Amino acid sequence: MNSPKGIVFLYSLDTYDISKTIDKVFKMLDDVVKFVGEENVVQVITDNVANFKAPGELLMHTRSHLYWTPCVAHCIDLILEDLEKHLKVHEVTIKKGRKITTYIYGRTMLISMLKKYTNGRDLVRPGMTRFATAYLTLACLHEMKASLMRLFSSEEWKKSKFGTSQEGRKVEDSVLDNRFWKNVSICLKVAAPLMVVLRLVDSDQQPAMGFIYVEMDRAKERIKSNFNNVKKK
Repeated sequence: MNSPKGIVFLYSLDTYDISKTIDKVFKMLDDVVKFVGEENVVQVITDNVANFKAPGELLMHTRSHLYWTPCVAHCIDLILEDLEKHLKVHEVTIKKGRKITTYIYGRTMLISMLKKYTNGRDLVRPGMTRFATAYLTLACLHEMKASLMRLFSSEEWKKSKFGTSQEGRKVEDSVLDNRFWKNVSICLKVAAPLMVVLRLVDSDQQPAMGFIYVEMDRAKERIKSNFNNVKKK
């Protein structure tokens, strides 16, 4: 943290044995502010879970010129979690996408077969956050749709030990099911604009505070536009 005089404060605290109750978290945050100097603190950022949210708000009440803000990346991750947990089409589609990638990447010979159809590209990408990874995987599957359909329609697949197994045929059915790909598109219409914001705030190139509100408004507008501004009850 930089003070008005350009002094950099470093404060390291081992929280392993600290109880995550509201009063303990508040004391921890307050102690850090005291150490740095209240006059040098403008903003405190934490996760948005309940036992950090309440202490953050209490800190603002106690020190009126200081602002507590929940972590943007964590907030977006919670939105993506809610989408997966509370919208059936998202829950089912993500599960099917995981089954496809888990089945393929659990078999070395099948990975080699896959890469012949995808020009060496992978189906799984690590995400910035836990729930972002699920939607990044759907996005990658969507990009590779044509390659996957060629693979699972090929004679090479049908004659392989994978294509003749019961589990393999279930995966084949999912890949060749147009309803699955339609649902992937529906999921990405919601998640993709949020992923754009997540990539921006996860970057170290510039502080997020200056653009996050504008970018979230843009994401909302993109989502509305993706569904033709129709609200489904």
